[in-house]
Amino acid sequence: MSKLNFRKPTLDDIDNIMRALKYVKHNACDYTPTNIIMWVDEYNTEIAFDDSDLYIKYNIDGMIFFGVPFVMSGIGKGIENLIKYTEDNDIELAIGDVEPEIFAIIDRIYPGQFKVNYQRDGADYVYNIKDMAELSGKKYHGKKNHINKFKKTYDNWCYEKMSDDNADECIDMVKEWCVKNVCADDESKADEICIMINSIKNREKLGLIGGLIRANDRVVAVTLGGAINDEMFDINFEKAFADIPGAYPMINQQFIINELMDYKYVNREEDMGLDGLRKAKESYLPEFMVQKGLVTFKDAK
Repeated sequence: MSKLNFRKPTLDDIDNIMRALKYVKHNACDYTPTNIIMWVDEYNTEIAFDDSDLYIKYNIDGMIFFGVPFVMSGIGKGIENLIKYTEDNDIELAIGDVEPEIFAIIDRIYPGQFKVNYQRDGADYVYNIKDMAELSGKKYHGKKNHINKFKKTYDNWCYEKMSDDNADECIDMVKEWCVKNVCADDESKADEICIMINSIKNREKLGLIGGLIRANDRVVAVTLGGAINDEMFDINFEKAFADIPGAYPMINQQFIINELMDYKYVNREEDMGLDGLRKAKESYLPEFMVQKGLVTFKDAK
């Protein structure tokens, strides 16, 4: 192993990141080029490459931890390299966003040496694409009612795929959403909007696709995301005007129908422990949750 030289990721790293992310099968939303690169300042994200292998380091409020090592020869080699790096730099080893299947591999290679702590607030919600497209049966009755009311109220509505022709309108809508939701008083909300706008501008480089709902010739909802793997698509961002009833379920369903039918699942990320967000995500009845834990040595504090 060469010395791991961590630095901030940039858009120039996308191809190498995408290649490395294929080395370890995963479903967590955290391991996409968008979430690694575009949130760099919020999480103080740094990356290091060892040949084509990818290592990720975060520093959040003074807590340093690493991402899953994406190593061509296997996770075991990646963990070995992280152990050496942390020992050389006097850092306590902690690996975040580790799924149960990945921890099982770590535990098999290093039996009994590590423990994992899963946090419900950080679990991703994953839904069946077919269910989200059809919204069939009593369990989705409320969602269908909202959509039908929207279509009746705005009989001139339309869905459009995000493109160079409408991207500026999407950005204008997101900025207006920010004003309506008083982002000036909420730093985290304002940061998310800035990241969303930059992601729209760089969507082709990031491998993202987006969509919008237009009503009365006005953009009222926007969404944007990218693939996690061949079966699962990640919704990175979704915004709709709250004063347009049904706009959220419309963009949710129409984006899936028009863009995602080749996928099996859609990952709508975590609820961060926010009651309103949890209620909204649970109302769509996830197929399963992607549990993600923090891995440390068993004798760690």
